[in-house]
Amino acid sequence: MQQDGFKAGVKAGSMIAIGYFPIALTFGLLAKTTGLSIIEAVGMSLFVFAGASQYIALGLIAKHVDPIVIVLNTFIVNIRHFLMTASLNEKMQPAPRWKKAVYAFGVTDETFSVISTHGEGRVKTSFGAGVILMAYGSWVVFTGIGHVIGANLPLFLQAAMSIALYAMFVALLVPSMKGNRKVVLLALTAAALNGFFFWTKLLSTGWAIMVSTLASAIIVEMIYTRRGALIRHAAGQKEGS
Repeated sequence: MQQDGFKAGVKAGSMIAIGYFPIALTFGLLAKTTGLSIIEAVGMSLFVFAGASQYIALGLIAKHVDPIVIVLNTFIVNIRHFLMTASLNEKMQPAPRWKKAVYAFGVTDETFSVISTHGEGRVKTSFGAGVILMAYGSWVVFTGIGHVIGANLPLFLQAAMSIALYAMFVALLVPSMKGNRKVVLLALTAAALNGFFFWTKLLSTGWAIMVSTLASAIIVEMIYTRRGALIRHAAGQKEGS
C-alpha cells in the first residue's frame, strides 16, 4: 500500500491546479460574457466541476436552451465517469461509502490520471483527498478570478470573447485526433449529424447536440465492431487455409 498521505496528494494535485489555471480562468471570463453573475459562474464550478460540460453548458445557456436539456447533455458527456470511478474503487484503499461519494464527485480526467497511476498497490484515501482538494479548489477559485477579470474588460473585448469558446473546443479536440482515426471519424460523424439537424431544423440546438453525440458514438462503435469481426474472420480463414 502506498504510504503517501494528504500532503503528498496536495503536492501531486498542485500540478493539476497549474494546468487548470488558464482553462478555469477562461471559463470564468466566458461565463461573464455569456451573462452569468459571479455567483452563478462560481456556483456552476462548485456543483458541477466538469470542465468540458461547463463549456458546453455556456454555449447552450447563450442560446436559451431548456435547462433540462443542458442537464441531459452534461450527463451524456460525463458518462465516462462511471467507468473511471469504478476503476478507482479497485485502486483506492477501502473506505466508508460516504468517503467514496465525496472523492467520486472530485473525479475528473486529470485527478483520475494522477490517482490511478500513483505507484503500485492501493492508494490511501488521504492521498486522493489531497489531489482532489487541490484540483477542485483551484478550479473554483480561478473561475471566480476569471469572472472578475471579464467584468473589467472593455465591452468590445467581452463580445469578442464568445469566439474563444469555439477556439477552446478546437484546442481540446485537435490533440486527441492526432493519430487516432476513431476520434476523427467520431468528430466528423457528430459534426455531420449536428449540421443536418441544424439546417433541417428537425431538432433544437440542445437536443441536436445530445442526439448527435449519442448517435455518432453508437454508429462509430458499430463500424469498428464490424470491422474487427471482419478482420478476425479473415485471419481465421487465412489460418485455416
